[in-house]
Amino acid sequence: MAQQRKGVATLKGNPITLLGPELQVGDPAPDFVLNKSLVDSVSLKDYAGKVKLISVVPSIDTGVCDAQTRRFNEEASSLGENVVILTVSVDLPFAQSRWCGAAGVDKVTLLSDYKDNSFGSAYGVLIEELKLDMRAIFVIDADDTIRYIEILSEMTEHPNYDEALQAARALI
Repeated sequence: MAQQRKGVATLKGNPITLLGPELQVGDPAPDFVLNKSLVDSVSLKDYAGKVKLISVVPSIDTGVCDAQTRRFNEEASSLGENVVILTVSVDLPFAQSRWCGAAGVDKVTLLSDYKDNSFGSAYGVLIEELKLDMRAIFVIDADDTIRYIEILSEMTEHPNYDEALQAARALI
């Protein structure tokens, strides 16, 4: 049974329960398996040697998630080739692909946690009541150590884009 963390987050003011550990800066990044398509998957090792900015969104088809993903897509080229931006949601891979095409998002990699919510559980952002991943940002260095974490206390709020980008730039 995954660790339950009650009272750390809300959805429109209503309490929700996050499942998984409360990760800290300095912790090794947990491995993950996420889907790029219905059959192709990736793990943390696929991004070895790169700085990873992981933008977690509940569902790509909502306003804040859309804006968050577009913002990181706009910033991606300024970070250089040693940084990869991954957007993680539980949306199906074909829905993510459709959204990227419609939005013109091409510098961020969208990955799906739909199969078993293993990313959400490993990173402590799986919402028990909704089986969605809570809005969060993780910056992981090239040696797979967590260097920045922001887990939003209210799902409908925007993350601190500037702090997350600054954390990634400091690792380049």
